[in-house]
Amino acid sequence: MIQHLKTLLAEKLGTLPGRAEPIATAAFHAVSGRPLKGPYPAGLEQIIFAMGCYWGAERQLWRQDGVWVTAVGNCGGKTPNPSYEEVCTGRTGHAESVLVVFDPLLTSLEALLKTFWEGHDPTQGNRQGNDVGSQYRSAVFWMNPAHERVILASRAAYQRDLTAAGYGAITTTIERAGPFYFAEAYHQQYLAKNPTGYCGLGGTGVTCPTGIAGMDDDRRSGTRLDNG
Repeated sequence: MIQHLKTLLAEKLGTLPGRAEPIATAAFHAVSGRPLKGPYPAGLEQIIFAMGCYWGAERQLWRQDGVWVTAVGNCGGKTPNPSYEEVCTGRTGHAESVLVVFDPLLTSLEALLKTFWEGHDPTQGNRQGNDVGSQYRSAVFWMNPAHERVILASRAAYQRDLTAAGYGAITTTIERAGPFYFAEAYHQQYLAKNPTGYCGLGGTGVTCPTGIAGMDDDRRSGTRLDNG
């Protein structure tokens, strides 16, 4: 009920205007020391995941083999360069998101999707546990059409297993990525800097199957980054 009223209020007040200049963020990853915004080595791929509070989501993802760098930010909305406080109003349309840059020779999109699906409850709509609001929705933002096919197949497979376990429909949206706006520096790798900090994520306990689209085909069709 509270979230419904918050959503109605946000819709009535309209989208926040944001700003032309990017929000100041960190230059380097606090764990790996690699540049958050690049340049990234040639041949790496990108995907953006939203799975609730991005603090815990990022920690799950930077720990995966083959991940070159991660960064938290906001994606899927309309407000340019939003602040954290603005995103929390629900009036930017953004989801708290994690940009993942990975090496397709060391991991695969399917392996990262397994971490994504198992790391949160994708059936909860605009919430994740006690975190309530559209900014906590579940989403995958792709940058190459070939990735979309793998993501859709993965969602369908996981839905079958969730249904068998008694869960409802997956609410995760799958869409082409728009601009990714990097969050403030203190949010980057927050749980590495604050090991006892808050993490509200909890999975369903249902294992996600892999091998749906074929790892070799997935590696051939991923987004290539040749900017450094």
